[in-house]
Amino acid sequence: MALVIRVEAVGVQLGGQQVLEDVSIEAADAETLALLGPSGSGKSTLLRVVAGLQRPEVGRVVLDGVDVTRRPAHRRGVGLVFQDAVLFPHRTVGENVGFGLRVAGRAREDERRRVSEMLELVGLAGSEHREIGTLSGGEAQRVALARALAPAPRVLLLDEPLAALDGPLRDRLRDDLRDLFGTLGVTVVHVTHDVGEAFALGQCVAVLRGGRIAQIATPETLWRAPADEWVARFLGMRNVVDVNGDRSVVRAEAVRLVSGDDAAVVEVERRGPLMVVTVVRDDGSRLEAATTALTAPRPGDRVGIEIDPAGIVPVARDASAP
Repeated sequence: MALVIRVEAVGVQLGGQQVLEDVSIEAADAETLALLGPSGSGKSTLLRVVAGLQRPEVGRVVLDGVDVTRRPAHRRGVGLVFQDAVLFPHRTVGENVGFGLRVAGRAREDERRRVSEMLELVGLAGSEHREIGTLSGGEAQRVALARALAPAPRVLLLDEPLAALDGPLRDRLRDDLRDLFGTLGVTVVHVTHDVGEAFALGQCVAVLRGGRIAQIATPETLWRAPADEWVARFLGMRNVVDVNGDRSVVRAEAVRLVSGDDAAVVEVERRGPLMVVTVVRDDGSRLEAATTALTAPRPGDRVGIEIDPAGIVPVARDASAP
C-alpha cells in the first residue's frame, strides 16, 4: 500500500519546552492511524504538525510523496475536526458544511449536491436548513465531520472528536466513524487518550509518552506484546510484577482464584460481562483476576491463586520508574 503520510524525525519546542522529540510516523492509503497517549504526551501537537498548524524545528512532513513541511495548512489538502466542533453559529448546517466548497469557488449547484451527499453520509440527511443552536453535541460533531469531508481531502485529521460526548453517544459515534472510514477509503489520523477508542478505530496505534513514540503496532500486537511496563500499564494491564527476576505482565485472565489461603480479596468490580477481582498477597503485592463467572468472592475472603504460565508476558523495565 502506498504511503500517504510520512513524518520524519520531527521535533517541536513550545515555550522553551521540548514537546516532540525525534518523532516519526507513517500512514498508508486508506489506513487509520490512532495517536494514543496521556494528556501532555504530544499527540495533539503531532496532529497540528501534520495539519500545518505547527511548524517543527527539525524534521519534515511528507504527504503523497511531497514535502509539505513549509506549506501552509490551507494548501495541504487535509480535513481537520477538533474536539469542539467549532461551527459557525450564524450559518445553517448546510452553509457550514459547504463553507470550504464556497471558498474554493465551487458552483452553487455542485455545492448543494455535495452538501446533501455529506449530510446523508454522516446520518443527517435533510438537515441543511437547521440552525446550529438546535444541534445536540453528537449532531454538531457530525456536521463538523461533514464539513471536513466535503472538499474530498486525501487525509482526515481528528483531534479527540469524541472526548466531550457522554458514554452511549460516544460509543455510537465511535462505531459510526469506524463504518464511515471503511466506506470512504480515506487516510485518517485520530488523536485520543482512550485506549478502547484507539483500538476500535486504529488499524495501527502509535503510543506517545513525553513527546516520544513509546511503541507503534497494531492493536493486537500492542495487547499481546507491550514494549515495556509503562506501555502495559497505560493500556490497562495492572499486573506488572517480577517473575524469576524478569519484569513481566501477568494477564488478568490468566489468574485463577481457587480455594486456598494465598491472598485476601480487597475489591470486586463488574465490568460488563467480566468480574474483576483484586487480591493482595501476603507479601503485599496486588493482582487482578478477570473471570466471566456470575459469582465471585467478597472483599475480606481468603483465596488461593493459580496462574497459567501462558499468560505471563515479559516486558522491558521502565527506566524512569522509581
